[in-house]
Amino acid sequence: MLSFLLFLFVFTGINCEPETVRENSDYFSYGSNEDILKNLDLHLPKDEIVLRPQEVKDWPQQSLNVGQITSVSINSLGQPVIFHRAERVWDESTFNESNIYQNLDKGPIIEDTILVLDPHTGSVLHSWGAYAFYMPHGLTVDHHDNVWVTDVAKHQVFKYTPSNHKYPSLTIGEAFTAGYPYRRRVLLCMPTSVAVATTGEIFVADGYCNNQILKFNAAGKLLLAIPTYSDTLTLNLPHSITLLEHLDIVCVADRENMRIVCPKAGLKSYVKMFEPATIIEDPTLGRVFAVASHGDMIYAVNGPTSQNIAIRGFTVNAVNGNILDTWEPSTGFTNPHSLAVTRNGSHLYVTEIGPNIIWKFELTDVYDKK
Repeated sequence: MLSFLLFLFVFTGINCEPETVRENSDYFSYGSNEDILKNLDLHLPKDEIVLRPQEVKDWPQQSLNVGQITSVSINSLGQPVIFHRAERVWDESTFNESNIYQNLDKGPIIEDTILVLDPHTGSVLHSWGAYAFYMPHGLTVDHHDNVWVTDVAKHQVFKYTPSNHKYPSLTIGEAFTAGYPYRRRVLLCMPTSVAVATTGEIFVADGYCNNQILKFNAAGKLLLAIPTYSDTLTLNLPHSITLLEHLDIVCVADRENMRIVCPKAGLKSYVKMFEPATIIEDPTLGRVFAVASHGDMIYAVNGPTSQNIAIRGFTVNAVNGNILDTWEPSTGFTNPHSLAVTRNGSHLYVTEIGPNIIWKFELTDVYDKK
């Protein structure tokens, strides 16, 4: 009964404010380079184990010859799975003011857009996804190796089982139809990311227009929206999400608000859904494009924000919200778009959408190296 009342409470007031897509805008400044970028006070206790991403050199060992790599996730074999756009590029003419995709005449991408890579060499083990997608965005491999993808052009989320990569076993949203999620007709608007609980619940970041996280049961039935209608929390382009089930929170890359937000996921108790979200803010964060997690740690990457905010990765304690470390490859990031951590917590991958590359990092104990 409680979940039913919550459902009614939430969906009588869903609000949608369409927003112009801003991939590389210049944002306000927080101060000088010297003040902000070089003096991040981390207050790191010496007895806390922090695994720092250390770049794995010369990986992949050969060029992948792909388009914009919009997402990466890890399967049960520790293999990175990437989603790329081939020759497609998202620019100012891709969508109109009503968020309708403008290039239907081009048809779907004819190349395989999903590649499974060898974790040791980076070579392509196998690929699929040709003639299925128009503008790839998010990809998540769940605990059963189902692959969940979002297509912002089609305004849909698709689930593919390991045994059938041709036809999705579950589809959320209606093809090329941007809209609001209602009880009897669930429409999405440029969904960006998916997270799936071990219990089967599905969380969808919806996305560029509706600015909310939708929670579904395993069959795809809409349960509720985050933030709730009564919540004072607002999101501005939830670009990526990650579940920390043991803490019963879903953490969101709240991109245009330049922060990480972790509301309750409601996996253990719907009552706790009304507890305030943990909000992680810092002048150095900039526009947070992606989040991933392992244990109590959140790993995040930002993207182009302003000249005095460095583009890099962050390690954050999800329990207290402290930024514990910052990191980047030796040559720096340019336009990172997604990241993923292996299930055993040994490695981390970051993808970029210009240049269209993937980085591999080994997670190592920073104090063991001293």
